[in-house]
Amino acid sequence: MDLNSINIEDEIKLSYLDYAMSVIIGRAIPDARDGLKPVHRRILYAMHELRNDYNKPYKKSARIVGDVIGKYHPHGDMAVYDALVRMAQDFSMRYLLVDGQGNFGSVDGDPPAAMRYTEVRMHRLGHEFMRDIEKETVSFQPNYDNSLLEPTVLPTRVPNLLLNGSAGIAVGMATNIPPHNLRELCRGLLALLDDPQISISELMRHIPGPDFPTGGFIYGRNGIKDAYETGRGIIKMRARVEVEESGKRNHLIITELPYQVNKARLLERIAELVKLKKIEGIQDIRDESDREGMRVVLTLRQGDEPKVVENQLYKHTALESSFGVIMLAVVDNKPEVLTLKGLLQNFLDFRRQVVIRRTQYELKQAEKRIHILEGLKIALENLDEVIQLIRAAPSPPEAKRKLMERFEFTDVQAQAILDMRLQRLTGLEREKIIEEYNQLLKEIERLRQILASPVLLDGVIREEIKELVDQYGDLRKTEIVAETGDICIEDLIADEEMVVTISRAGYIKRTPVALYRSQKRGGKGRSGMSTRPEDVVTTVFTASTHDYLLVFTNRGQVFWLKVYEIPEVGPSAIGKAVVNLLPLQEGEKIQTILPVREFKEGLYAVMATRNGIVKKTELAAYGNPRSTGIKAIVLDDDDELISVAITDGSRHLFFMSKSGKSIRVDEQEFRPLGRVSRGVRGMNLDGSQLVGMDVIDPGKSMLVVTENGFGKRTANEDYRPQSRGGKGVFNIRITERNGDVIGFRQVAEEDDILLITDKGHLIRFPVAPLRLIGRVTQGVKLMGLDEGEKVVDMTVLTESDDSKEETEV
Repeated sequence: MDLNSINIEDEIKLSYLDYAMSVIIGRAIPDARDGLKPVHRRILYAMHELRNDYNKPYKKSARIVGDVIGKYHPHGDMAVYDALVRMAQDFSMRYLLVDGQGNFGSVDGDPPAAMRYTEVRMHRLGHEFMRDIEKETVSFQPNYDNSLLEPTVLPTRVPNLLLNGSAGIAVGMATNIPPHNLRELCRGLLALLDDPQISISELMRHIPGPDFPTGGFIYGRNGIKDAYETGRGIIKMRARVEVEESGKRNHLIITELPYQVNKARLLERIAELVKLKKIEGIQDIRDESDREGMRVVLTLRQGDEPKVVENQLYKHTALESSFGVIMLAVVDNKPEVLTLKGLLQNFLDFRRQVVIRRTQYELKQAEKRIHILEGLKIALENLDEVIQLIRAAPSPPEAKRKLMERFEFTDVQAQAILDMRLQRLTGLEREKIIEEYNQLLKEIERLRQILASPVLLDGVIREEIKELVDQYGDLRKTEIVAETGDICIEDLIADEEMVVTISRAGYIKRTPVALYRSQKRGGKGRSGMSTRPEDVVTTVFTASTHDYLLVFTNRGQVFWLKVYEIPEVGPSAIGKAVVNLLPLQEGEKIQTILPVREFKEGLYAVMATRNGIVKKTELAAYGNPRSTGIKAIVLDDDDELISVAITDGSRHLFFMSKSGKSIRVDEQEFRPLGRVSRGVRGMNLDGSQLVGMDVIDPGKSMLVVTENGFGKRTANEDYRPQSRGGKGVFNIRITERNGDVIGFRQVAEEDDILLITDKGHLIRFPVAPLRLIGRVTQGVKLMGLDEGEKVVDMTVLTESDDSKEETEV
């Protein structure tokens, strides 16, 4: 066996570890001190070496890239150019480090022009990264071929890691630090200087959160707090969207996007969702952005609520995005996740080192200079003798030697005397030397005091931070607002009663109750909803815009819907197809819609089917919405759900068949069943079909309506309780004159009734003129119908629905 052999697993582990650390330290993760990755640091240093300053002409990007890859960064030219471009993009960097001229890409994702076409120079702020680099403030290391030296870190005055943020994926770890506002960061640094024991929550008074270059909103502070306290958190961002009215239509105007969102892709996504009808209400999309700023116009259809559409956009598109914060940086050549205070403290510690090294350098230079000035001062005091000694010397080395012997000058002092110009011998120049000497004595004392006093050292740093704010500070771009959950869409919508109308073909709309005027019994009514020739109106009910609707279908499914999500249109409008609001299956239709404010314990949903099956289930079982709905009841193949009511578990239920029979049953005869169950028999229909179910309310009467516009009102006390499963008693006598029963409702004396026909006619009249009559009668005429016209539905309007005043539209 070869003694030099090594286990391949061990070799792979070691080699991969070396590779991983190389990627982490040398490529993907920024340094906690200057906030730069090696490629950005080398770009700035190369521009500094080329004197590519902010106040000098631009240079071709290709020249900068060539210098970087030729001298310091032996990687692909496109990798370097991409990094250079990003430093010049105002939508990527909160504060630009490179001033670009030409096409550097756009927020639409357009690529930059080739490097041979664009030109760059260092931005004014970029020079703050290089300040005092010539004063031995940072260490240098050999470049990749040992031919040059490059800085290991830049002596920046700018807290760049938090200022512009950073993003990078290394091996087994990643960093994602958001950008911040310079003015706020400097306030935080000053607060930390004043009180090293300051807490992160107190720091957040000065640094409330990130500040993205694209503006927009940050929703909620919990994610910010987590990120600042632990180094990890999720920040929710939203676009700035404003509502603009133009005539009868509303427009949503997008002026600011979440950070790193591609505008072109966003608009493509919105258009796709509109086409798929996942977002309703948008009629047109226009991008009116120009050099003055961003402006995307979304034109809404007439009657659609802007805030509802806006909410859909937040839900389905990148108008609401998340920024996952991972504050990972390289500290002492090791990757480390830092808190807000940790990052600020690292920067301050680095600034202390830079200022100490700069002060030591300046002190060393001042001491060298004052040493020379001391020699010049002695020479000026003995000027004649010095001149005579120099003139008598046969050569400069001999003159230097004699000066050193005669006046005990050092080699440096003697050489400075020999190099001195004759003009320095004038009286004015001699005074300047003395003045410079005295000033240097004061400067040396000041520098020594700084090195000896941590308080003075921090004072220097404090002044530099204040200068930074004065020169580069600006206002915050991103607005921080309350948590998303703290703002309800209902708060933005008026709470008012609506008439919700549904047709057999599946069109739905809402109209304010006040638009229907009260008429006398027997009137012809008014147009309540336009329908197509083959369509008829089947359902009408009232609900508040803030109500939470449980939508039960004939197939036993239940969906969730808010009233304000239904389009508000005029009484004669056709409305919107329900399939655009709910994911109904083919042949599935809405059977019952119940307004619910909240899902309280102790409440039950009681369901009745066409074949007389009844099921009672706790209402809370339906309190978890799903976009695809959930199963409400298990149905037989020949059965369908027709009615659902909400009870407290101790009421009486009323059932009626198409043939005019009815039965009253104590609800306690139906035990609660699970959500996915069939139920039990509620009424023996004897070949007929159930037309409805209701919960008995004391003090009310029962109004029954037939298809030919007849009806009657009977006191609830006339119906005695019976056991479930019975055939019941006659409620109305069915003849050819009045037709089959289409439904019934409980009414009070002060209520109004709405009747609607299959031709879309609607009438409203008060209940009071209808006198109470016995059960077995044919009823009286309630609505005049045209030939072949049938009543298809009815609903009750309580006194609270409006003021009972006549309102013509």
